[in-house]
Amino acid sequence: MSRGTVLVPGSFNALVARAVARAGFEATYISGGATANVAGYPDIGLITLSEMCRTIREISDASGLPVIADADTGFGEVECAIRTVVDYERAGAAALHLEDQVFPKRCGHLDGKDLVSAQDMADKVAAMAARRLSRDFVIIARTDARHVTGFDDMIARANLYREAGADVIFPEGLHDADEFARFMKASPGATLANMTEFGKTKYLTEAEFRALGVAIVIYPLSLMRIAMKSVEDALVAFRRDGGFHGTLEEMQSRKELYELLAYKPGDEWRFPANRA
Repeated sequence: MSRGTVLVPGSFNALVARAVARAGFEATYISGGATANVAGYPDIGLITLSEMCRTIREISDASGLPVIADADTGFGEVECAIRTVVDYERAGAAALHLEDQVFPKRCGHLDGKDLVSAQDMADKVAAMAARRLSRDFVIIARTDARHVTGFDDMIARANLYREAGADVIFPEGLHDADEFARFMKASPGATLANMTEFGKTKYLTEAEFRALGVAIVIYPLSLMRIAMKSVEDALVAFRRDGGFHGTLEEMQSRKELYELLAYKPGDEWRFPANRA
């Protein structure tokens, strides 16, 4: 965690992940919320472990990037959390984050959440850290305490989770740069920030996160929001105009799609061999 601030766009499918890689980013993120949303569900814990592992595998293979994957509450108690870390790593993830909400969970930027005990969460973190297949696999512990039990409890939980074996802490729902600075002073160590739009956190720039010393910044839903707004706008135009002819210039062309897929018609296409 000594390489400065890493900016990590979220990929909601493998094609988007290829675009993230081609744009030169160092890693990509898989949001449980985005994975649920593209399946037609809200972010309330309905996606299964096997569904997440399939998404991880597709995105990891297609992009060749290190993948940080959302593990929600670990899909159950300690035994389930152990299986989660093993299955995520086998699927190709480089890191996961686990949160201290009660299942069924809620989006971190919504009110009305409940937390498990700090010790129960610490037990999951310790078990995952002990049973990961490689020491290089990164365990990120998320705490939602800021808007449930308060700032001081968030700090206490963060430090307990670090002691239990978390490599990085993800303090969800901090308000602004001052709160990040307070958190990082009270809980020294690698920190992940969630720069999601329309939530509780004021929008901070890359320069502001770097100045704070934040290790990782994820942008979980940004690309999905951009894509879905374009889809909805195009459908409105379709209904109005009787076709997509007015939106051709906004489309990715066939040539551009093939370039993203590294596909040349008539040539043999080779499946990406991105894993070592």
